[in-house]
Amino acid sequence: MRAVIQRVREASVVVNGAAPRAIGQGLVILLGVRDTDTLDICPKLAQKCAGLRIFDDADGKLNVSAEELRGEALVVSNFTLYGDTKKGRRPSFIAAAKPPLAVDAYEAFVAALRKTGLSRVETGEFGADMQITLTNDGPITIVIDTDEWKK
Repeated sequence: MRAVIQRVREASVVVNGAAPRAIGQGLVILLGVRDTDTLDICPKLAQKCAGLRIFDDADGKLNVSAEELRGEALVVSNFTLYGDTKKGRRPSFIAAAKPPLAVDAYEAFVAALRKTGLSRVETGEFGADMQITLTNDGPITIVIDTDEWKK
């Protein structure tokens, strides 16, 4: 799985033109699932995201996690994180998982994230048309690729 984690002051997603799903201070997590991923990695990745020490402490150092802040999270599925650009100008998405694996992994990740110390977790909708608005704080953006954990 790949997660792009952004520290935000606020964020929202509009799904298929419906009312926005919004969060305050916390994390926006774009989540991509690879075709070789398994669901057992979801709890570890969720805990890693919630526990990243990317918020300022009293001295301005990055020593506080979203979980410790009781921050919020917005999770949006994003198969394009597995876009392969080695050949040509059109990315190939062959490595991105397809349903049902992609949906099951996304839902398992969200469920695991809701079990952390975050105060609220909002979501996009798998496969839907979505527009995301956010105020990136820092900016601080971290990329986690669980394939690197296997090395």
